[in-house]
Amino acid sequence: MFVVAHISDLHFNGTRYNRRRIEATLDYIHARAAGIDALLVTGDITDEGSESEYREAYGTLYSPLPMLITAGNHDHRERFNDGLLGHRSSAPVNRSELIDGVLFVVCDSSIPGRNDGHLDDETLGWMSEQISAAGPRVPVIVAFHHPPTTLGMDFMDSIRQTGEERLAALVTEHPNIVGFVCGHAHTPAVTMFAGRPLAIAPGVASTLNLPFEGTEIINRGQPPGIAFHMVSGLDDGPDAWRLITHYRSVMF
Repeated sequence: MFVVAHISDLHFNGTRYNRRRIEATLDYIHARAAGIDALLVTGDITDEGSESEYREAYGTLYSPLPMLITAGNHDHRERFNDGLLGHRSSAPVNRSELIDGVLFVVCDSSIPGRNDGHLDDETLGWMSEQISAAGPRVPVIVAFHHPPTTLGMDFMDSIRQTGEERLAALVTEHPNIVGFVCGHAHTPAVTMFAGRPLAIAPGVASTLNLPFEGTEIINRGQPPGIAFHMVSGLDDGPDAWRLITHYRSVMF
């Protein structure tokens, strides 16, 4: 069983409160690292994309696990690449890595200066190339920040990922895509997209209310959360591959 710990929406902002939430979440994961194969962080690392926030993130966001990371709408690409990855670039924060037989294709769905999301044609082409190079017998997890479908949350649905039909076409081209994972919505959720599971990580910094939970956008009573994604059936061939997601809250 392959296990990835998935966190999102950390929003480093210079406050001790947010940093305590982030540190407690990382501590929970690291205390159980022997049973986890990778750590995935799907964007909104900082709150306003400032250099000082990236310095704080660089000093806190570490792991003994292989860590894959991309940007969200609150991030600034050049400062992200410079502060966290060590190179000054305005290119999308895309990365693929084969870890213990599972290919992660982690994509930047952010649009500079905007809150909604979109995967540009260059990124989609790169994604297809990475999956093709791995071969059809390798299970693939695709990750990004913005959900490519609605979640029943009016505000977040208005700033979701658009152009999703182009992403859905990748499943037809590459049926070894096991599932999609993302963040952005600050709520643990599971739905379907293009015939595959779409699992949304909880927010580390905060949780957003559903329409029936109150008039406030932020639910301040909720602790940070983690998604643990498991890929089962790896030894039994593509027909047996299955994405299983569990969620945990972290007391801090």
